[in-house]
Amino acid sequence: MSDAARIDELRENYTAMRTELSKVIVGQDSVVEEMMVALFSGGHVLLEGVPGLAKTLLISSLARVMDLKFSRIQFTPDLMPSDIIGSEILEEAHGTGRREFKFIKGPIFANVILADEINRTPPKTQAALLQAMQEREVTTSGQTFTLEAPFFVLATQNPIEQEGTYPLPEAQLDRFMFNVLIDYPNFSEELAIIENTTGAEETHLEKIIDAAGVLANQEVIRQVPVAANITEFAVKLVRATRVGSGEEAKAASEFLAWGAGPRAAQFLIRGAKTRALIDGRPTPDLEDIRRLALPVLRHRIVSNFHAEAESISKDRIVSLILDEVAS
Repeated sequence: MSDAARIDELRENYTAMRTELSKVIVGQDSVVEEMMVALFSGGHVLLEGVPGLAKTLLISSLARVMDLKFSRIQFTPDLMPSDIIGSEILEEAHGTGRREFKFIKGPIFANVILADEINRTPPKTQAALLQAMQEREVTTSGQTFTLEAPFFVLATQNPIEQEGTYPLPEAQLDRFMFNVLIDYPNFSEELAIIENTTGAEETHLEKIIDAAGVLANQEVIRQVPVAANITEFAVKLVRATRVGSGEEAKAASEFLAWGAGPRAAQFLIRGAKTRALIDGRPTPDLEDIRRLALPVLRHRIVSNFHAEAESISKDRIVSLILDEVAS
């Protein structure tokens, strides 16, 4: 298959998946786009929004339009690492009566993982995701098990209820390609949601793509060329968040305690490549970097006391830095 045909196939997959998701998801266009950009880029997503905004429905619907193994993990304060990665049991062999340990795989052994309310479980259990998300493998009892590709983690958290929660450490936040914020629907969207969900009709979603298709699309994206000025812009933007580096933006000096690491620039470029192809362009431009700056950077920067006292949001800080770098 030629490169042009493979790019056309990626666009067709993306369009068909968006069409299927629109049967159950009303509005939230940018959220759906960012989720799918992360999927085809090989990254993970942290979705943040108040209860009732269909975060879980969105993720489970995405899994339903793909012929992939899906697992939902409901994070709770008593969840243990073994509940995620699996555990060994002592099993007696039929016939011989010999006993031996057998590893029973946990829900992490799937292609699409919904980590629901990830900030409700202690750090020890949150850390069980770290190796899986970064290395695509799990180690237990001296054995290492490779996770089947593709491997896509979508985690959710509630930003308004902080009692009894465990904020994700920066090391784990950095594993997520995007931090996607889900807002309330507008009036017409909410009206459509009520009409669609209070009737008797049941929506059926068609499967659009399988594991081989996702991996093939990810390979196409890796081969997309990127102009030097695009890469330089991404690197300058990330470096402009680092206080004390001598290259920081004025807004960073004023409002940030810590900036983003190199992984931010990597995700900006990978996401820009994906966004260009699904838009029908052979290579990304500066607008792709600007469009992805918020979901890539908002969870990788740490506000200082001044920003907290003045109620300056991280999105506002990123926008100010973006304006400075672009000017």
